[in-house]
Order: sequence, then structure tokens, then C-alpha cells
Amino acid sequence: MSSKTKIVVLRMKEVIYTGIFVALGILLILVLFFMFLPRNKEKKEDATVPTISYTAGVYSTPIVLNNNTMDLEVVVDKDHISSIRLVNLSEAVTTMYPLMEPTLEELAVQIYESQSLEDITYSEHNKYTSMLLLDGIEKALEKAADVS
Repeated sequence: MSSKTKIVVLRMKEVIYTGIFVALGILLILVLFFMFLPRNKEKKEDATVPTISYTAGVYSTPIVLNNNTMDLEVVVDKDHISSIRLVNLSEAVTTMYPLMEPTLEELAVQIYESQSLEDITYSEHNKYTSMLLLDGIEKALEKAADVS
């Protein structure tokens, strides 16, 4: 049997590149591992539990637009907001301000879910309409707030 010795020549540049790629591979595996590792999320407070109590009833706030008055009506139970709607809305207001009703519907959905006026989002296209309606809703809820 003849055994021939084999000599392997490694260049320092290749060793360094190989070391860098191995380190990057390990780093990538660690990042993916920690990224997809299930986390124990802290228990959030129940979002449906209101932080304020109301005197049950129907509360309205007048909104005046161009000498046209309409009422923003908020119906509350003891512990949550039941309904928000516009009352006495004339054809002139719906023609001149077509975003009033759709904007109120978008805001109402968010308010029903959170039972709060905090963290309500609205589009930049109907920013001022949303601010006007939220101000009216806030005034009605201040009337409904139970001070006991």
C-alpha cells in the first residue's frame, strides 16, 4: 500500500471569509429563532370594561353649521355607550356636508368597540368633521357621566 501525503494549502483570505460567513449564518439563525419564538404576552385589561359609569339616558348636544342646527344624540346605559346618531338633520346640511353621516358611523364603530374616546383614529380627508363630531360626543358624555 502506498500512502501518499496530501498537502492542503489554505489561504488566509479564504479562512477569514469562511469565518465571517459562518458567524453571519449563526447570527441569522439566532435572529430567526428569537423572531418566531412564541412570547408570553402580559394579560391586557379587558377592553370592553368601561372605566367610567354613566347615568343611563339619552343625551344630546347641538351642533351648528352655517346657521343650521342639528343634534348629536348619545344613548348610554349604566356601563356603556349604546348608540350615537345625528338627529334633526336637514337636507341642507346633508347636501352641504356630505361627510357628516359616514364620518359619524366610522367614529361610532370605534367608540362602541373601545367604549372610550381615547385612541380614536380618523382620516385626514375628514379631519375637521371628525373633530367636530368627537367634540359633540365628548360634551354629551360629560352630561352623562355619573358623579357619584
